[in-house]
Parts: sequence; structure tokens; C-alpha cells
Amino acid sequence: MQNGRVLCGLAALIGLALGFMPATAPAQNFTKPVRVIVPFAPGGTSDILARLISPKLQDAIGQPVVVENKTGAGGNIGADFVAHADKDGHTLLLIDVSTLAISPNLLASMTYSPTKDLAPVGMISFAPYVLAVHPSVPVKTVAELVAHAKANPGKVPFGNAGIGVANHISAVQLEKTWGVQFKHIPYRGGADAIKGVVSGESQVILNGATATASFVSQGQLNGLAVFGDRRVDSIKDLPTFKELNVTPTDVGSWQGLLTTAGTPAAVQERLNAELNKILAMPDIAKRIQDLGGEVKAGPSAALAKWIETNTAAYAAIIKEAGIKVQ
Repeated sequence: MQNGRVLCGLAALIGLALGFMPATAPAQNFTKPVRVIVPFAPGGTSDILARLISPKLQDAIGQPVVVENKTGAGGNIGADFVAHADKDGHTLLLIDVSTLAISPNLLASMTYSPTKDLAPVGMISFAPYVLAVHPSVPVKTVAELVAHAKANPGKVPFGNAGIGVANHISAVQLEKTWGVQFKHIPYRGGADAIKGVVSGESQVILNGATATASFVSQGQLNGLAVFGDRRVDSIKDLPTFKELNVTPTDVGSWQGLLTTAGTPAAVQERLNAELNKILAMPDIAKRIQDLGGEVKAGPSAALAKWIETNTAAYAAIIKEAGIKVQ
């Protein structure tokens, strides 16, 4: 027995000397490439953040981290893919988490459950929506847009990231508030919606500042206002909806990271810890701020609570607005 203890102790010392780690150590959580699934087209807010964060995560876990775009169904195709992936934390979902709160209230049937089949890793950021128009639209202010829409009921094309996604529902809320009717044009994500308005195919857009502010600052879109209670640094000339006394004021793009439910707790905890470390890096935080966003790091439980609370909130909004998916 004594000899056994000595041999075990000797083995442990040799392992430490050679740089080996116990099998349960965090370094062993990731043993193959990690896929970050973005359920929207390249160039949108989720895609921008995925490509910003992935290199840092790769450095942290010592495995390749690859971003993949799986578009369609308002983000639900990509979400479903992650929901049914291996339960090992090697497949991640970076998404506007409003999708996960909206879909159960909007779709008659779903192939996955946002709360049962996905495990929250952590919130990433919030970017207020920017309301903007194509330069050909004869408006310079929100009031002028309202007047233009009233003069052209159902005729002003309003691009969105897909029927039933957050910016479509927010646009419907604005219709109710302003007493107007737009012609809603769905695209396969926010980036495609922006391209549609920039090209003149659509005329109005409400989209996250992270993906939209640069088009406003470059003059490809005429910005009218931003949601939230503070102006966006890169487009400081635009007033906030709060300044204009327009409600709601805190609508925007909430981005979060999730993985497959059933992933070991140690792996989920490691992912949350690494995500929060990355979001605390000065270069990452500054880049998100420069893009019009705000870091929203925190525990995975905070993201789970956000989804729970907003699922209930969107249920009321969708019912009141009478929004349906054909």
C-alpha cells in the first residue's frame, strides 16, 4: 500500500514536470475545432460580433474557432442546428436573442425549444436600433417620415431581417404608435435588409447600430434617430427617441452566445468565463462601442432570465399587434 502511494505521488510529480494537466482541468474541455453558428447573413450584427470574438476565443481554448452562417426562417434554422448538435460545447450560437423570445410566441410549431434545447453562455452586447431611410426619400426627421407614411398608406417599403424578427415587430409597434401603415419587405437577415435599402429596393430600415451606423456616417443612408437613452458616438448628430419623446426607447439588438443543452456544466462555465474575459479586453470593448454597441457581459443566468422575461413581453406585443406568420 505504501509503495502504491509513492508510485502515485511520483507519477503526479512527473506529470507536473512535463506540463501535463489532470483530465478534468479546463484545458481538456475543448478537444476539436469549435463552430460558431450565425443564423443570419454575413455583415449583420451577429456576424460582425462573431468574427470579432472568435479569434480571441480560439487563443483562449487552443482550438480553431470557425464562424459559419446558416440563414433562414428568421434565425431559427441556425438555432435549430445548434439545438441538435453534440452536447459538448463545440457548437455555439451567436444570435440576436430576441429571436429566441419571439419565435415561441409567433410560430405554430418549432423543431426545437429555445429554453430546453439551448443552454445560455452569456449576453454579449446591446446596440440600439437606428431608424434610417434611403437618400431619395423626401424626409429629414421622424415627424416628416410619419407624415410621408400617412400620405402613402401601405406604400412605403420598410425592410426588415425577416417576418417576425425583432426589428419587424418593432416596426409594427411604431406603426401602431404613429397610426401609419408601411409595406414590410422581409430579407434573410439585417445585412441583406441594409443592402436592400441602400440599393433603393426598400426605403426605410430599423436595424442595430453595430451593422447600420457606418452606412449612415458614409451617407449611404439618411439617419433619422436612434433608440436608447444615449446618442451613438459614430453618428452623434442623430437624436435619440428619448429626446424626441418617442416610445419605446430601449429597443435594439441584444446579442448573446448559447450552446447545446446538455453540455457539461464545466464546459458551459468555461465558455462563460472566457466570453467575459474577451468582452473585458480594451480592444474588444472599444470596437463594440465604436460600432454603436455596449458590452453586456455577465453570468449565463442573466441571459436565461432575459429570455424568460422577454418571451412573456413579446407574447403580449405580438398578440396586441396581431402579427402572424403566413
